[in-house]
Amino acid sequence: MKFTCEKGLLQAACAIASRATASKSPIPALEGLLIEARADVKITGYDLKEGIYTNIQADVAEGGSVVVGARFFGEMIRRLPDGFVTITVDRNNSVKVKCGKSEFNFMGISPEDYPEMPVMDTINTISLPQNILSSMINQTIFAVADTDVRPIYTGTLFEVEGDTLTLVSVDGYRLAKRSEQLENAKMENCSFVVPGSTLADVVRVCEDSEEPAQIAVGAKHISFFIGGTVIISRRLEGEFLNYRRSIPEMFRTVIQAERSELMQVIDRVSLIISEKNSSPVRMGFGDGTIDCYCVTPFGKAEDICTCEGNGNGLEIGFNDRYLMDALKAAGTDSLQLCLNTSSSPCVIRAADGSDKFTFMILPVRLRAGD
Repeated sequence: MKFTCEKGLLQAACAIASRATASKSPIPALEGLLIEARADVKITGYDLKEGIYTNIQADVAEGGSVVVGARFFGEMIRRLPDGFVTITVDRNNSVKVKCGKSEFNFMGISPEDYPEMPVMDTINTISLPQNILSSMINQTIFAVADTDVRPIYTGTLFEVEGDTLTLVSVDGYRLAKRSEQLENAKMENCSFVVPGSTLADVVRVCEDSEEPAQIAVGAKHISFFIGGTVIISRRLEGEFLNYRRSIPEMFRTVIQAERSELMQVIDRVSLIISEKNSSPVRMGFGDGTIDCYCVTPFGKAEDICTCEGNGNGLEIGFNDRYLMDALKAAGTDSLQLCLNTSSSPCVIRAADGSDKFTFMILPVRLRAGD
């Protein structure tokens, strides 16, 4: 195998594909990148759960394939001088990399040791702009569970009904929902759960453009086609929360607040919270004000956020991080905080009445001294 390509293209492709390589594995090939040279060059990373491959333009003098250690190869390419890189591999998998005056020689791994990627049995496809897909994931991924107590909640639910795509994440303490209408949707109603780790990679590959991203839905796997990159992941199996029944429809109190001001207030009062000094942020909803304060063994912090509406003295405690994550993801200036009692969830939505996103946060039970 022998090919020449631009260093920047090769470096970017290795960085993308490396996200799917195993950090440690009894199978050495899984810690590597599969490089295949044909009409162009295809670089693949695969850890048996997720696979990523991307294609780059190259001048291929001789076709072939080899597996190289992802960490070493990526660092080597990054440190090469700018210019064109020539990679040569002989029949014994001896690899030679040359760029300008720099040259590396090392042993690769036989491509025969590399596991085959799963074959997709596409049932349906979804197409939407990359910037919309990225936005939908960013507004929901923060609520994905970070423990395997309920594996199904370590992913995000994708639900298609008619021409509407809805993403839902939940971790037992909060919920994030984002909906978007799809143009020219040609697929049956369906739902599936994609691992959060896969969606984080999808966001990194998506560009801030209206170029389409394709989602191919299979019986056991999901594929994302984004430009010249393909991300393949297994579907998570299990019973996902019935989010429609979980989100309250009626509220006793609706408060309107400016997102930036509320974030600043919460950021200030939560400064005294740490792993050693954990305590909820108390929010007292009055007439035109939200009184926020926090008490920990370290001390006490208080601040006030202006708002529209009257909470009649309702006081609720929240985990500061959960509240801040939702406010950061909202992405709109004016928000509604929809409330019932001190022990019922708080629902956050856009003040303009649009139903694109809904965040729900469970309160923290307050005790005297909190």
